[in-house]
Amino acid sequence: MADGTLWIGTRTFSSWSLRGWLAVRLAGLAVEEVVIPLDQPETKARIAEVSPSGMVPCLAYRGALVWDSLAIAEFCAELAPGLWPSELRARAHARAIAAEMHAGFRGLRSAMWMNLDARFAHQAAGRQRTPEALADIARVETIWRTTRARFADGGPYLFGERFTLADAFYAPVATRFATWRPELAEDSWSYVRTVLDHPLLRDWYAAAASEPPAWKTAKYMTIPK
Repeated sequence: MADGTLWIGTRTFSSWSLRGWLAVRLAGLAVEEVVIPLDQPETKARIAEVSPSGMVPCLAYRGALVWDSLAIAEFCAELAPGLWPSELRARAHARAIAAEMHAGFRGLRSAMWMNLDARFAHQAAGRQRTPEALADIARVETIWRTTRARFADGGPYLFGERFTLADAFYAPVATRFATWRPELAEDSWSYVRTVLDHPLLRDWYAAAASEPPAWKTAKYMTIPK
């Protein structure tokens, strides 16, 4: 029996929803998942009915209502300790890089949006490779490389053997890189492959693949001219 509801946007496109969903799944919360398709005539009204911010993801759980992906992650970490790294300095670092992703990287978000159903590699070599996007990509690679060098101890994820909330916050970036194929160092591609091979990411991709064609609108499927 479900103890709450998690509202998310179209899985193919909604990076914020993926972050919140990963946190909820990592915590093992028993919730009903409700998808509100994005870019539809009824989207804004449907989200407004459930989310005070008018955005998804939004989690209702045992009387609590949480409508931001970072807040959902922290809420889940309180319910299931261990989602952040256990060591104090590593945990502080993990929170900092997750918050940086949550608050920034607008150049990357706007130029290379999340789309699990397309491969835009040729566009990535053209106008979508804006200076802002390339600067964001360089910063992501630096975060991944320095974090793993300091905390991973040879493990495959940012903080070692376990997929943590920090990995969850960068998982949508891994999907973007798989879609747009910008130039990355081999260690970055190795991390992308590792993240996308995680069972939860495979589950998300499988669910996205079953979404109705009507949900895949031109706004997300077409490169602006």
